[in-house]
Amino acid sequence: MQIRTDLAMEQNWQGREGVCQHVQKLGHVQKTEVIIETDQAADWMGKPKGSYITYACDGLYYADAQERMALSRLIAGTLKKLVPRDGDVLIVGLGNRRITADALGSRVLDDLLITRHLNRDKTRALWPGMRSVCALAPGVLGITGMETAEVIRGIVKNVQPSAVIAIDALAAREAGRICTTVQITDTGIQPGSGVGNHRQGLNRETLGVPVIAIGVPMVVYAGVIARDALQLMLREMGLKQEEYEETAAFLLEKSMQHTLGEMVVTPREVDEMVGRVARIIADGINEALQQGLSREEMMELAHDGL
Repeated sequence: MQIRTDLAMEQNWQGREGVCQHVQKLGHVQKTEVIIETDQAADWMGKPKGSYITYACDGLYYADAQERMALSRLIAGTLKKLVPRDGDVLIVGLGNRRITADALGSRVLDDLLITRHLNRDKTRALWPGMRSVCALAPGVLGITGMETAEVIRGIVKNVQPSAVIAIDALAAREAGRICTTVQITDTGIQPGSGVGNHRQGLNRETLGVPVIAIGVPMVVYAGVIARDALQLMLREMGLKQEEYEETAAFLLEKSMQHTLGEMVVTPREVDEMVGRVARIIADGINEALQQGLSREEMMELAHDGL
């Protein structure tokens, strides 16, 4: 049974050359960095060469304000290292706003500090230290009739940003990753890859500028839940999983083919979960890009508008 995942940390690459991993505990957050160093490793993992930094916080949905702030600051610290210091930044919220589990990108845009328009309004000049930022939620092919990459390429050509930050919902291999894990990578993103709906990639090669991708798992395959339930049953019955692994895999494959198919699953509280994690990501992006403003100023401007 092959179950897709967008998280580099969930790939079973142990023992293979060209991939290394660093794990660090930062308070309530665990940081995992997976670095794909060679073309051969990239081909095997199905992901481009580069760095994949993941912040995981169990119970993020129930975390208090201080813990959420700590995570947003970790996100900001990573983005500061990846985004060029000067120039406009274009932020792209990918996904379908009409589907809650796919609306993360557009929800993040709601709380961003957007400032590029102030450059053209001479009566409302940028504050000292405020960076020029613009944003777009391009929608999906089935609604717009245009490939996301086509839309963004046209905007990049005209706006000429120094970098693009793309935000999207991901698929995970473990149900516990939903809305508890944030992945940041310097390799760009392949919209729709987590649910097998591959679209043209957004990366330096296709857009001509650095593309930093931020993603959060919002769904898992139904097969993941069936697999976990089967493994739990084997443990509760006192059976050794390795002795029944072939039979279990056969039963699971049959179940997926005739009943589950490629069904994806998301929690019923996903609307509130998406809203909370979107605010954390937005605060992290604002802090990374608007280093000349205090956190209080950023919060006031981002949530009250300019």
